[in-house]
Amino acid sequence: MSIAYLVDDDAAMRDALSWLLRSRGIESRVWDSAEAFLTDYRADMSGCLVLDIRMQAMTGLELFDHLLARDCRMPVIFLTGHGDVPMAVKTLKKGAFDFLEKPFDDNELADRIIEALALDEQRRLRGASASQVQRRVDNLTAREREVMQGIVVGKLNKVIAGELNISMRTVEVHRAHIFEKMQVRSAVELAQMLGLLDER
Repeated sequence: MSIAYLVDDDAAMRDALSWLLRSRGIESRVWDSAEAFLTDYRADMSGCLVLDIRMQAMTGLELFDHLLARDCRMPVIFLTGHGDVPMAVKTLKKGAFDFLEKPFDDNELADRIIEALALDEQRRLRGASASQVQRRVDNLTAREREVMQGIVVGKLNKVIAGELNISMRTVEVHRAHIFEKMQVRSAVELAQMLGLLDER
């Protein structure tokens, strides 16, 4: 299940955000410092992060940098004070999902969190699909992969046969095996499936 992870050193803000998300049916967990969250962070967490930019000791920005170094892909929404807007804009360039300036509109924040959770879910599904495709590709023989390269760029069987110095009948047999192993019915479907590997 996707969860909103809230990291803020202001107890009143944590309580208000938790209540807001609960009222919209969103599960949340809270931490009172960036260090505490980093200690509990696991690579398999799914959902989105809501970080206060200014916190005692480690800031939200520093936490973001630590998470990027760990290849964390969860969308991050920053909560910022007025003077933090230039910093927040920098975080967007680094890949943050959004920032909202305090005092923010509750419904706007909840809507953005819902969008971030949907994005994370979409990415994870695509990642899972790409992993499945990669397993199928790994199951092909070296020759089948060579034939597949010709198929996805639209080459005719006789052209592939000539380039690989094999008979057209052999190409047809390989083509059938490739379609079976990759679980596709056409060259177009095969090309679309392999495109998932490029999106990871």
